[in-house]
Amino acid sequence: MEASVILPILKKKLAFLSGGKDRRSGLILTIPLCLEQTSMDELSVTLDYLLSIPSEKCKARGFTVIVDGRKSQWNVVKTVVLMLQNVVPAEVSLVCVVKPDEFWDKKVTHFCFWKEKDRLGFEVFEKFTKESTSLLDELALINNGSDKGTQQERERSIDMNFLPSVDPETVLQTGHELLSELQQRRFNGSDGGVSWSPMDDELLAQPQVMKLLDSLREQYTRYQEVCRQRSKRTQLEEIQQKVMQVVNWLEGPGSEQLRTQWGIGDSIRASQALQQKHEEIESQHSEWFAVYVELNQQIAALLNAGDEEDLVELKALQQQLSDVCYRQASQLEFRQNLLQAALEFHSVAQDLSQQLDGLLGMLCVDVAPADGASIQQTLKLLEEKLKSVDLGLQGLREKGQSLLDQISNQASWAYGKDVTIENKENVDHIQGVMEDMQLRKQRCEDMVDVRRLKMLQMVQLFKCEEDAAQAVEWLSELLDALLKTHIRLGDDAQETKVLLEKHRKFVDVAQSTYDYGRQLLQATVVLCQSLRCTSRSSGDTLPRLNRVWKQFTVTSEERVHRLEAAVAFHSTAEKILQECPEQPEAFNEMDQFDEIEAVGKSLLDRLTVPVVYPDGSEQYFGSPSDMASAAEHIREKMKLVSLKKQQLRQPEATTPES
Repeated sequence: MEASVILPILKKKLAFLSGGKDRRSGLILTIPLCLEQTSMDELSVTLDYLLSIPSEKCKARGFTVIVDGRKSQWNVVKTVVLMLQNVVPAEVSLVCVVKPDEFWDKKVTHFCFWKEKDRLGFEVFEKFTKESTSLLDELALINNGSDKGTQQERERSIDMNFLPSVDPETVLQTGHELLSELQQRRFNGSDGGVSWSPMDDELLAQPQVMKLLDSLREQYTRYQEVCRQRSKRTQLEEIQQKVMQVVNWLEGPGSEQLRTQWGIGDSIRASQALQQKHEEIESQHSEWFAVYVELNQQIAALLNAGDEEDLVELKALQQQLSDVCYRQASQLEFRQNLLQAALEFHSVAQDLSQQLDGLLGMLCVDVAPADGASIQQTLKLLEEKLKSVDLGLQGLREKGQSLLDQISNQASWAYGKDVTIENKENVDHIQGVMEDMQLRKQRCEDMVDVRRLKMLQMVQLFKCEEDAAQAVEWLSELLDALLKTHIRLGDDAQETKVLLEKHRKFVDVAQSTYDYGRQLLQATVVLCQSLRCTSRSSGDTLPRLNRVWKQFTVTSEERVHRLEAAVAFHSTAEKILQECPEQPEAFNEMDQFDEIEAVGKSLLDRLTVPVVYPDGSEQYFGSPSDMASAAEHIREKMKLVSLKKQQLRQPEATTPES
């Protein structure tokens, strides 16, 4: 019956299981009656559904029904109780009525539910007595037979009467339920307001049931111990048989498979084939190792049971099984590690061989000079390849030495005895591979040294050519700066001297740049002779360098002449202008003024003249406005000198008149 079908009825809560239990562990069913008329059909459907929910074991304990009639009429309560008696008497063990006011004052009310429901059926008691007595005899026969002298006699007795005719657990459960029912009647017989007293037979049945239960428990406990001993002995024999099966296979076919496998292969493919064969051998061993794990767990469980008489035998079996399995597992692991090391060795050897082939191919190709950057990049690539070869050879040596150590320290193959295996072929192969790789690397290193020297010279050649061209550019920039920025002649003698000193330092920088370029061009000649090639740029770089230097020299000399003339002009002019006017006798000779005017005019004329180079080209210092600004300072100072001259002549003119 599904709850969804009768959901509207269930929502009325005509009855419910509260979840509580009585002293017999029976479930409590509550029927709350209300003032409204209760439908007996709906109540019956609700009870059918609720009584179908618990398990059969719970139903066997019976239900305690509580009928709450405090809000209902007495006739309704009576109807519900009678319905319980007629509809579900098998599941109901006890009915408790919470009576309404004046419910029991009705003299005509009478219930026979207790007498009909709770009267003990002697058929149950007689059945229990018969089954328990028969079971006690069978258990006593089995238990007494197991106490005989020898082990064989005990086993024979157990085999003859091993299984009783009835299940002891079922009989014990029936007895406990019967005893619980008798005790419940004794303590709760008068509930509900009906006068009731237990019968004499029921009073005598309770101690008899208790005595039978005690005897059954005692014999059943002994019977369980007998069964446990028998099961343990059977389990021990099975374990012994399985242990010998595992040991015999591992020491026989398993060890023979490993004895035939000793090679490591001469290549990656050969090592992989040997690994595949070893995996097949491991797969066969894994099945027996799984049996070993299961047996070891069973033995450990028996050892934890703590039976002293079997401890020595179990420990001996466990030790024998563990020794054989661990020895075989160690041999498998050693073989697996050896093959893995061989595979890694051959893999490293193959990678190193490919690296050496690539390096040799690179060395066999001649280097075509392109530029310094490309040569430098090629040299870097060559060094990286050589370093990679060094690391590869080092790794090969480490792998080879590890493989040789494993071969030399080869473990015993069977039963703790060393079995000599011919490994000379494996050792010779490993050493031969390492020596061959060493020779190939040495040949490549010699070729790399030659190629490195040549490439370094090429790099140096291109560097010298680039630096020489750069020196020409620097010298050209210095010449351009001299013409465009070195224009001022100074406002006084001191400033002009500072400019002259700066110019000399500027010339020193240009001289060192020129010398540096000459040295680089000489180095390119030497490198080209060593490399047996012609320089691409030294043919036109030297004439350019000499031409720029000639132009710089002419321009520098012109700048020096102008600054020296400016120093002479400013020094003489300042000396005249700073003299005291009260001493005219110092200026009697007017030649000094004429000389200053001549120097100033000469300097002004020189500023307008361009610099003429050896090739006939001309170049002016700065722009016309810059030159005009420089000439303006000279003209102003010449005006001051002329004014000073006029001031000195005026006293001479007034003296004769006076």
